[in-house]
Amino acid sequence: MTTAINGSAHLGAEAHELAEELSHSRGLLRFATAGSVDDGKSTLVGRLLHDSKSVLSDQLDAVQRTSEARGLETVDLSLLVDGLRAEREQGITIDVAYRYFATPTRTFILADTPGHVQYTRNTVTGASTADLVVILTDARTGVVAQTRRHAAVAALLGVPHLLLAVNKIDLVDYDQAVFDAIAAEFSAYAKGLGIHEITGIPISALNGDNVVTRSERIDWYDGPSVLEHLETVELENSSAAEDLRFPVQYVIRPRSAELPDYRGYAGRVAAGTVRPGDDVVVLPSGRRSTVSGIDTADGPRDVAVAGDSVTLLLSDDVDLSRGDLIAAGRAPEPVTQFTATVTQLAENPLKPGARALLRYGTTSTRALVTSLDHLLDIDTLTYGPAPESLALNDIAQVTIRTADPVPVEAYRPGGAVGSLLIIDPADGTSLAAGMVGDRLAALHPQTTAPATPAETEEDWLS
Repeated sequence: MTTAINGSAHLGAEAHELAEELSHSRGLLRFATAGSVDDGKSTLVGRLLHDSKSVLSDQLDAVQRTSEARGLETVDLSLLVDGLRAEREQGITIDVAYRYFATPTRTFILADTPGHVQYTRNTVTGASTADLVVILTDARTGVVAQTRRHAAVAALLGVPHLLLAVNKIDLVDYDQAVFDAIAAEFSAYAKGLGIHEITGIPISALNGDNVVTRSERIDWYDGPSVLEHLETVELENSSAAEDLRFPVQYVIRPRSAELPDYRGYAGRVAAGTVRPGDDVVVLPSGRRSTVSGIDTADGPRDVAVAGDSVTLLLSDDVDLSRGDLIAAGRAPEPVTQFTATVTQLAENPLKPGARALLRYGTTSTRALVTSLDHLLDIDTLTYGPAPESLALNDIAQVTIRTADPVPVEAYRPGGAVGSLLIIDPADGTSLAAGMVGDRLAALHPQTTAPATPAETEEDWLS
């Protein structure tokens, strides 16, 4: 029995190593789907999974039985991703549905996000780590307000690639003129947001036209299918080339007979590359040291890059704890006040002077939202006057003051650096998610007008 268990564990480890190797060799693409209500996002994702042979037979059987029970003539592939009971009953997407699949050339993590305006916060969540966003639009209605809103969200998050999928092209008799008009209107709008990598594809998610394979019924289109584009879009992994950012998650002190003096700092490399011998600075203390080693569960490493979970060893005994940052290169200066662009996640309004906990990386500290500087009009991407409070799904520029110095720096696409959470200290509810800096100014440098922070109570920060 012991031999069987050990053999099984060995096979499991080998399978895990093989999966990691395939993921690295194929490349990983994170993408999200967005669009207005009933544009066919879940059907597209279901079709993508089905036609790429990424659905288990029992899943497909269950979906087929449900479709037959509803009296449908064909299988409703949207049921593969609409997992909540409320979603299935209403035929809509409410939560973000994550799915994982792979082809011989690439591994994918997709996020199917809701189309309703009241679930904009879920769309922000799904697109926050995406390399590409697939925005669907109905060929019969073209570019609508929600199409522009999702493109604006992608721009604020710094998503580098957009794919416009003009769905239900079969309902307009595969008319090229309809597709060309929609693609031209959307491209002009997206370029105005600062997004220049835009690809338009006419599709029918229900019939499978141009989803996985190219459609013979759309002979006037000579571009790639949706899956072909996802497999071939060029990804720039600039995180590894940036300065090192390593938020400390846990300090490892075994104090065992074998390792009496071992002190390791565990965490995930958020950005950059680290090697033994690299000079680093510990923030917020400012102490300097040198990396003496990199440990992992599989043994020592010579190098770690962005995305790797490792344990760093330093040559000096530095006072470090969870929440501290090990950095190299141009390290950020710890501050106690900064500007952020936030999305309201909670139904309870966020008001100036609100007491909160700030979560930045692995750091948690008391904070005050000292002022709500500007409310962002997501349809026009312009600032409005300072609001009295933030309602659910509002996006605004705010000023935050913290009890302890925090080494914040401007948000970078992907959220590895510069992303934050504002948390209700009473019950741990996430009030807002945000990005350090003025994201609108990052898109349009001429548009920036921070307000003067309001005076608030200081007791909460002391």
